[in-house]
Amino acid sequence: MTSAAGEAPLWQPQPERVEAAAVTRFQRWAAEHHGAPADGGYAALHRWSVDALDTFWKAVADWFDVRFSTPYETVIGDRAMPGAQWFPGATLNYAEHALRTADDPLRADAPALLYVDETHTQAAVSWSELRRQVASLAAELRALGVTPGDRVSGYLPNIPQAVVAFLATAAVGGVWTSCAPDFGARSVLDRFQQVEPVVLFTVDGYRYGGKEHDRTDTVAELRRELPTLRAVVHIPLLGTDAPEGALQWSELTASGTEPVFEQVPFDHPLWVLYSSGTTGLPKAIVQSQGGILLEHLKQIGLHCDLGPDDRFFWYTSTGWMMWNFLVSGLLTGTTVVLYDGSPGHPDVGAQWRVAEQTGATLFGTSAAYVMACRKAGVHPARDHDLSRVQCVATTGSPLPPDGFRWLHDEFHESGADLWIASVSGGTDVCSCFAGAVPTLPVHIGELQAPCLGTDLQSWDPAGKPLTGEVGELVVTAPMPSMPVRFWNDPDGRRYHDSYFDMYPGVWRHGDWITLTDRGSVVIHGRSDSTLNRQGVRMGSADIYEAVERLPEIRESLVIGLEEPDGGYWMPLFVHLAEGATLDDRLRDSIKRTIRENLSPRHVPDEVIEVPGIPHTLTGKRIEVPVKRLLQGTALAKAVNPGSIDNLELLHFYEELARERR
Repeated sequence: MTSAAGEAPLWQPQPERVEAAAVTRFQRWAAEHHGAPADGGYAALHRWSVDALDTFWKAVADWFDVRFSTPYETVIGDRAMPGAQWFPGATLNYAEHALRTADDPLRADAPALLYVDETHTQAAVSWSELRRQVASLAAELRALGVTPGDRVSGYLPNIPQAVVAFLATAAVGGVWTSCAPDFGARSVLDRFQQVEPVVLFTVDGYRYGGKEHDRTDTVAELRRELPTLRAVVHIPLLGTDAPEGALQWSELTASGTEPVFEQVPFDHPLWVLYSSGTTGLPKAIVQSQGGILLEHLKQIGLHCDLGPDDRFFWYTSTGWMMWNFLVSGLLTGTTVVLYDGSPGHPDVGAQWRVAEQTGATLFGTSAAYVMACRKAGVHPARDHDLSRVQCVATTGSPLPPDGFRWLHDEFHESGADLWIASVSGGTDVCSCFAGAVPTLPVHIGELQAPCLGTDLQSWDPAGKPLTGEVGELVVTAPMPSMPVRFWNDPDGRRYHDSYFDMYPGVWRHGDWITLTDRGSVVIHGRSDSTLNRQGVRMGSADIYEAVERLPEIRESLVIGLEEPDGGYWMPLFVHLAEGATLDDRLRDSIKRTIRENLSPRHVPDEVIEVPGIPHTLTGKRIEVPVKRLLQGTALAKAVNPGSIDNLELLHFYEELARERR
């Protein structure tokens, strides 16, 4: 589902936008100081960034004035993957960089954070106040005995206190890890028990969908089941008293002490993120202070083009890597917008209201939200003042072509020059492999380009690079934010097997992609659940995009099963919109839509109505576990129950597998 080669772009940046972009200024400066190509635009800069990897990352550190308290010996020591060594010898602190705007007397009273909840009451936290709270809490963490390397956990919604707790943890050299409070106790324990936290920050509950959700019983269970805890810090979001033995947030953040930033090695752990964990325990992914600092400065400062005049909003929860990415907006002096609540309360247009209210300049959301707005007849730019929004960015799944067209048309009618950035990366690197470039055109259904410093390629099974054909997404050179390790993986076997098993020494991410002749990227879906009919590989995302255009279809899931007799069964499961019926007319309409928009090979063998489509807790359709269930794998082995949003939905597929046997 990509644009034709000769098709005009959907959007082209105006010359003044290209001239003003940080990546343009960076290229000129890097040409003068580091030998980057002065001509050839982004394509030449990207080629240089991967051919001269050491020099490029040194340039990023210099351009963004990264403060090394002790100097590095070299940019990259050992390049081998896994295990690449970045900036050996250097020490620094992530939180120090995140808070340095507070040192500017002209900006100290400007908002660092804007917080909005479902009541659309807005609160601001200034740079100086954020710095004060972080300093106070960091001092209290040290008083509690937290030392570099200790794990500090948060069972918190997307509120300012979560940002303060994370930055205070980083300031003392602790290792942050968080889960959203809609996670049940088992899901949280599957994560936190792996890393054995010494401090737990928690709320008494949260508000979502216009309702209050009490979490006191869950918190009590977490306290019982995490024996390594030395302290629990209570944040009374719903106004309840602290449980016995818990510390009060307000008391820990009351002092006016000066911050002390522990200087740690470049590869010192910053946080632990978790994979979806659809099978087995979630992977506990460790990323470094220095690696995240450099990667996010590049991504947010150059690719997202954000700086002190911007307001950065991305709808997320603390259980998704996009929260960590969002908070890193502080690194570029950008005001970060936090929204705590349902994306659809009181109606589907809720996120657009947040953008209007906060003056967001970059509006980040999921592809699913864009498509839901389109289907619901929402008119964001007509019904809201979104004149400050310069970019709408999407991730989580590929943005379908209809999503590109809808966003463009909705904003174009209001006279806006909207940049649409579909981006793709992963929790595994807490960043993007491909996506936003403010100086390049946007073509329908395509990500603009691979990111700087990312040697992104598409490979066939033999490791041959492909252009214009579907292949495996691989990265052939190290990135600073690649995991330094997995927690509780002493010999590195699980880390190695997750990314380096197919192509030794080369990162295989598990997505099917196409690199086009013009340098753009098309994401087709997960390669470990990719459809393969008669040797032709097909991405599930293309089928979803076609089927979900139909108003009768709420959501869909397609699975391809290799059968023992050499056959191939490809069912399409559909969750119908209210009032719709899966009769012969609708089945014919679905198949005709797929055939006309894709190909006869894409037409499913059966269309089956289901009560709902299961997702991970971060909102991704779980294709692989459903495939395993249909192959006869027991539910307990096919999926980690704590990672699924609605476990009951899986019983349908389990029963279908029994019937087929």
